[in-house]
Amino acid sequence: MKNPPSLDQLISALKVLPGVGPKSAQRMAFHLLQKDRGGADRLARALDSALLNLRHCERCNTFSEVPLCNVCADEARKQELLCVVEMPADLLMLEQSRSYDGLYFVLMGRLSPMDGVGPQDLALDKLVARASDGKVQEVVIATNFTAEGEVTAHLIGEMLKAQGLRVTRIARGMPVGGELEHVDPGTLAQAMYERRSLA
Repeated sequence: MKNPPSLDQLISALKVLPGVGPKSAQRMAFHLLQKDRGGADRLARALDSALLNLRHCERCNTFSEVPLCNVCADEARKQELLCVVEMPADLLMLEQSRSYDGLYFVLMGRLSPMDGVGPQDLALDKLVARASDGKVQEVVIATNFTAEGEVTAHLIGEMLKAQGLRVTRIARGMPVGGELEHVDPGTLAQAMYERRSLA
């Protein structure tokens, strides 16, 4: 038996989500249609509204409904600090930590040759222009500590140092509240390497 074409279209559309394969997409479609039609309607409206209203912030490249997001529009933020992150979710995590009060630039990805993502696919020209605005004194690179994140950090660091900017990288090491016996050897080695004085 074949599915109705509209059901196949829904399943195919759900497969664009990360980590969702054919079986998961089919289960989601059946759930939305059979058990949560109201949720399906809310999802459709929210997606339609997001596609219609969201754009990229002119300064930091994150998602915003207005030309400048609320972080970039906040004049109380340290204008001389610029933190580069991979995705809007990373920006939100840093904001939740309340450890940073500068501005951001969101790459909307990271270099990943295996996935066909090269320098031309990231907003690197926009980043260089933003960092070279005459106000920024330090760029903090906060890409993830994956192979792709490290390559991205290295490329960005070289590009920005060539502009005469001070470039720093967030530290790696032990998680807060972590116990040595439960930490992987790579993290523990990095924590030992990046140890600092107890002054």
